[in-house]
Parts: sequence; C-alpha cells; structure tokens
Amino acid sequence: MPFSIFKLHPSILANVEALGYKEPTPIQAQAISVVAKGRDVLGIAKTGSGKTASFVLPILNQILKASTVERDRKVKVLILVPTRELAVQIEGVCKQLSSNLPRTIKSMAVYGGVSINPQMKALYGVDILIATPGRLLELKRSNAIELWKVETLVLDEADKMLNMGFKEEMEEIFGFLPDQRQNLLFSATLSDKLDGIQRVLLQDPVLIKVEDKIEDASLINLSGYFVASDRKGPLLRYLIRSQNMKQVLVFTSSGFSADKVADKLYKNGIEAKSIHGKKSQFAREKALSDFKSGVLNVLVSTDLISRGIDINELPFVINYELPRSPKDFVHRVGRTGRAESEGQAITFVTRDETHHFKVILKKMKRYIDMVDSDTMKF
Repeated sequence: MPFSIFKLHPSILANVEALGYKEPTPIQAQAISVVAKGRDVLGIAKTGSGKTASFVLPILNQILKASTVERDRKVKVLILVPTRELAVQIEGVCKQLSSNLPRTIKSMAVYGGVSINPQMKALYGVDILIATPGRLLELKRSNAIELWKVETLVLDEADKMLNMGFKEEMEEIFGFLPDQRQNLLFSATLSDKLDGIQRVLLQDPVLIKVEDKIEDASLINLSGYFVASDRKGPLLRYLIRSQNMKQVLVFTSSGFSADKVADKLYKNGIEAKSIHGKKSQFAREKALSDFKSGVLNVLVSTDLISRGIDINELPFVINYELPRSPKDFVHRVGRTGRAESEGQAITFVTRDETHHFKVILKKMKRYIDMVDSDTMKF
C-alpha cells in the first residue's frame, strides 16, 4: 500500500518519499484517512509504530487546504504530550514533514525547564503547537497564546499523561478550548482512566487498535536474576563488563535511585548518566543525545522515557528495579528488539518481589528461567 492512496498534497508525499517511508505502518494505514475526514479518533498502538506521522500527515494536509492564512497567537492545532523529550521529538517530525511545502507551516514545542520568554516571543504565527500541560498553562496565563480557535486537539500518550498526574491541568486546558473541535487521542495502551476521558473528549470516535505484540516478540530475549538489593550494583557492573554491553538502558523506580546507580557506575569506570523529571532540560537533552549517538554507554532512567521516545536498535534494557505496573514493564522491555534487531531485556528481582514479578509475567503471557545470583562471584 503506497502513501499516494491517501491523496495527500504532492509536496507532502515528496517529503514522505525523501524521508524513506516505504509504506504506511498499520496505525498509519488505518488512521490517516479517518483523521483527514475530520473524525475523532482513539488510536491504540505501541511506541515506535508510527503514531506521530499518522496524525501529523493529515493535519499538514488540512492546513495546506485552508483558503486563508492567519498569522496571530490563536493556535489552530494543539498537541499535548507528557514530557519535554516527546515534545521535541514530535516537533522534529512536524518540521521534517512540512519542509519545502507551498507555504510555510510553523510548528513549535513548548515545555518547562527552560526560560519562558523566548517561547512567548516565538509563538506568533504558530500553526501547530506541541506542549506539555504545565508550560501551556503558564503561557495562557501570560496571555501569550489563545486557545479558543483550536480546531484539532491531539493527546499523545494520553494514558501516561493521566497516570503522571496531569488530570487537573488538562481539565483546566479543556476549559479554554472550543466545544466544536476534532479530538485525536493516541496511546500505547487503553487503560480505565483513558476510557473515562474518552467519553468526555471524543464525539462518536473511530477506535483504531493495532495489537501490541511486545509480549510475544521473538526479537526480545527476556532473562532475569534473583538478587539481593545490596548486590544489584555489583551484578549490574559485572553484566555490563562481562558481556561487553554497549548502549544499555537501565530502569529504576525513582530519580534518586537513577542518580545513585549512574554515579556508582561512573565511579567504577563505566560511562553513565541519569535522566529523570528533576534534571534540567539541557541535562536531559544532552544525556539522551549522547546515548542515542553511542557516546554514552549507559543511560539510567525512571519511566520518564519508557514511552514516547523511540531509540532504534537498542540492544540492552535492564530493569534494575521493578515497575509497579505490568504495562510499564511491557513498555520498558519494548525499548529493545526493534527495527528487526534482536534485543535483550534483563530484570533484577529480589526474593520479596517474586509474587509481583509473577503477576507481571502472567499479564505478558511469558515465562522466564531465573538465575540465582547468590551462587555467582562478581
């Protein structure tokens, strides 16, 4: 199936071809034409499945078809995301797909952790605004942006936004939006909370669900170690060195723990940095950029980047600490085993976490042969 079947503007199709998109992914194949018709959509597909292009392409096409162009601070397309990293990533996709069009389409990402003044000045004439909820409200309260003309609202990683405590902020934002608008909710999973908000936001939505095949992905090799808490650090260093691991994404349950693990690795001669919500924007961007490029060997993270951030051909994921939710575990291990490349996901489990880990594996319909690290010397 070629992209030409969607009847997108020739210049958009040229960009698609130049970027090497061969054919639509399953979520794109189902969503693009529906979004183009102006329907509300609830799209469920895993991270890395092409969700962003599935709504950016028809949105760009609609903007090009508009008969008039107004340059002001009344944004027409609003994309809400949970993290700064995802905002920057979506902005990059928008800019790639909107280059060399018959008229300029301005997209911009706004988020906290950086000065608000440059963002306020740059908002004039923005067609597509990608924002984290907190910073958007700051800009609205400063009268730097108007939301009453929003024609299309996109919530990306919608269930994660609710789980991360954005519900009150989003309800305040919804109060500034017009009642008549197109609503597009995209998420990796459909949770009970998301089901509740869709009843409020969506009008006769089209449900598009691409089955998440992480649970039975043959490219992901799952393994685990029973290990005492005080031996996790030595075991982590042993595995990285003995297997000559390069580009390892380590997950912890808190920012404090991420800092502690990264510092210990660094002190033992392993290049590592931590990334979490309390880090500055510059530190987060630098750590993620260095990790993606291979400059940094180990990135230690909270669940901040378990969704929404796509790292192609990541060879190793290590769950240093278990997540609370089986869904978060699925998304963590789903960072590896992509783009037809094999990946390894290793999990550390203390004895008192055995039952919780069994619940996670049962949800995934997977079984893991565990290694008892008490007998290992490292």
